Amino acid sequence: MSPAANHSLAERAAKGFEAAFGRPPAGVWSAPGRVNLIGEHTDYNEGFVLPFAIGARTAVAAAVSGSGDVHARTTFSPEPVAAPIASIAPGAVSGWGAYVLGVAWALAEAAGNARAGVLPGADIFIDSDVPAGSGLSSSAALECAVACALDALWGLGLDRASLALAGQRAENEVVGAPTGIMDQFASMFGEAGAAVFLDCRARSAQAVPFDPAGAGLVVLVADTQEHHAHASSGYAERRASCEEAARVAGVRALRDLSPVELGRLERLVPAATFRRARHVVTEDARVLEAVQALRTGGPAAVGPLLTASHVSMRDDFEITTPALDLTVESALAAGALGARMTGGGFGGSAIALVRSGDVSNVRASVEAALARAGHRPPLFSQVAPSAGAGRDL
Repeated sequence: MSPAANHSLAERAAKGFEAAFGRPPAGVWSAPGRVNLIGEHTDYNEGFVLPFAIGARTAVAAAVSGSGDVHARTTFSPEPVAAPIASIAPGAVSGWGAYVLGVAWALAEAAGNARAGVLPGADIFIDSDVPAGSGLSSSAALECAVACALDALWGLGLDRASLALAGQRAENEVVGAPTGIMDQFASMFGEAGAAVFLDCRARSAQAVPFDPAGAGLVVLVADTQEHHAHASSGYAERRASCEEAARVAGVRALRDLSPVELGRLERLVPAATFRRARHVVTEDARVLEAVQALRTGGPAAVGPLLTASHVSMRDDFEITTPALDLTVESALAAGALGARMTGGGFGGSAIALVRSGDVSNVRASVEAALARAGHRPPLFSQVAPSAGAGRDL
């Protein structure tokens, strides 16, 4: 998204707030969605990931209220959300409001007992350009934008990592989706012209140069319109399999499993559990190789790694769908340098690294292949590394 478009979204959110609450907001904060370049389902295994923030963002206009409640309204649901800060807890809220109220709860917890009881209420209005359920992490964009807004309104002074972790805690404990830290860290630490290399154990983020346009390339996103929900999908089952594999192997997390130990594990666990572990171990290796490739060979060098990642997700982790597989296959057939499913799986989007001159051919190839197979027409977008969360107005 261009700076002008970003400003337009912030202005929309500000106008929405004024219409909803009858006064102007104290400010507008926004956070981006993300594309994961490579490193899927490695985050909760304490491994490595390489996402980047995209231009599509979620904006939150907000102001302190005197009620002691958090009131939230949004353009994507007619139902408002409201709850006293003191009453927000895991299991107490559901629906889209769980993301907003969950962040408020997590930040109140981070503030500590001395301050949690005296935090003022807040009025919040949300507008977004990040499509929900498409694998671009609309949930993390919402969580991080709300976290930035409440951190400022409540004067908490938390750093970016703490705000990202509050978003993850909200998603894990209030929403009920057992996600890792990748999405929130990508949304918080994103930079223009760079991917975010995240060590999920150390919770450290490094910028790695990634400028597709400068190399004559485009990152093309194809949303299959097969929408998923992490909290009700096979995501939790995959995470449980990984934890079981680590337990049997006697390691803290699959990040610690060497190739030799992986071979021994095959004799100790069911075949499906072994395949889940193999994906994670090999995916960590691919992320590290991708970081090195970007630093030494530029964006085009990661193409084969993207494709290898998709094959692993398809065959070992089994989280792709026929539409995602066909999207990747047809993009590669039309000249893409690499392609893979991105996001948690079971639907959503695929990305393709494409030469600028081949974009039309790749799009046409994917559209035709999906149409022949009876799938819904894909929604295409081009994404580039963009700035992370922050205040807009």
